[in-house]
Amino acid sequence: MDASNFFKLSPLVRENLNVALKSIVNNKLRSILTILIIAVGITSLVGILTATSALESEILSGFEKMGTTSFTIAPMYYQAQGETRARVRNQRIISYRQAKLFKDNFRDDALTSVYTRKEGVTVKYEGESSNPTISMIIADENYMNFANMEVAKGRGILDLDINNNVQVCVLGETLARTLFKRADNAIGNDISIEGYKLEVVGVLKGENNSMGADNLLVVPISVGREFFIPESGYSFYIGIKPMVASSDIAAVKDNAHMVMRGVRRLSPYDVSDFRINSNDVMLEELTNIMGIITVVAVVIGLITLLGAAVALMNIMLVSVKERTREIGTRKALGASEKTIKEQFLFESVVISQIGCLFGIVLGVSIGNIVASFMNVSYIIPWIWIFSAIVVCLIVGISSGYIPAVRASKLDPIEALRYE
Repeated sequence: MDASNFFKLSPLVRENLNVALKSIVNNKLRSILTILIIAVGITSLVGILTATSALESEILSGFEKMGTTSFTIAPMYYQAQGETRARVRNQRIISYRQAKLFKDNFRDDALTSVYTRKEGVTVKYEGESSNPTISMIIADENYMNFANMEVAKGRGILDLDINNNVQVCVLGETLARTLFKRADNAIGNDISIEGYKLEVVGVLKGENNSMGADNLLVVPISVGREFFIPESGYSFYIGIKPMVASSDIAAVKDNAHMVMRGVRRLSPYDVSDFRINSNDVMLEELTNIMGIITVVAVVIGLITLLGAAVALMNIMLVSVKERTREIGTRKALGASEKTIKEQFLFESVVISQIGCLFGIVLGVSIGNIVASFMNVSYIIPWIWIFSAIVVCLIVGISSGYIPAVRASKLDPIEALRYE
């Protein structure tokens, strides 16, 4: 079969399509209202799923870069319900002394990093100033390796910087562009934070970094402790990146747990007053949350589409009644029941697909606009787009079937007499 002939519409299909379009044009108000109802349903369905798909993709990408085997020892800021402790040995925070003691005593085959985070920092350079939303990572020489941060220009934080208390920093790419117009211009210049000068020695490779590397800066832990955080009362975190096979990760976690209990001076009878956050557990929890959001979005969209299906069926039933004489004339001229049925099914499907098209365009646009506010990459959710088309096709056929059958069963003589 010739490919050009394969894609050509048969005369009957073209005729039914023309009749359907003419009917839609002749009944503008009813058609537009139904198209809008369908479009709203598809917009809510595709829009929410586009935003969640973009966010999920970004989260998965971030965890993949960080490595699902990495884990963090963090303060226990809450107490489990019903849990009682015989005594309190430590403050809820993890002090720098304790974090450093853990790093010095943890001898397992793993990279260990001590760090903390200060939010709401404003960075200045000459007449330029960042938004007061920058995150400052106060970290040791291992942090950038732990967080899988890549340096695009210059270098990272070195052990030499920490030991000699060198006032340097590494900027995220977006922050560097904000202050210096071009990231390349940042290296060697001094920025100002809370009145202190820091020399920029490196710029992070933004789009390929995890943990929000575009809008942060990293400073040596010695400088951060001296200038930017209080001497006491500030909690630190311990990042651990195992260098062993996945099957041995549990043993590394158990060893880290026991070493930290020793650092916190806990007896065998004391409950652990810190927590271990595993990337794989966090990833599973986030995936479950995204799954719930997806189900909610699908339910909302399907409920709206159910209303659209009812509205579409009512319009088609009214259309059959209004066009009774037309149907009688077509049947008197030789149109079969099958032809009449196909005509009304075509009309129903065309209305649903027009609504679907508008809904997809609006849904993808709105979903990506929401995603952009969350600093998430633009995506086109092809799976949900094709799913929306199929769902609207089912809505069109199911809504138009009963009216189409009713129209095809009309007696031509009685139909011609209809006023």
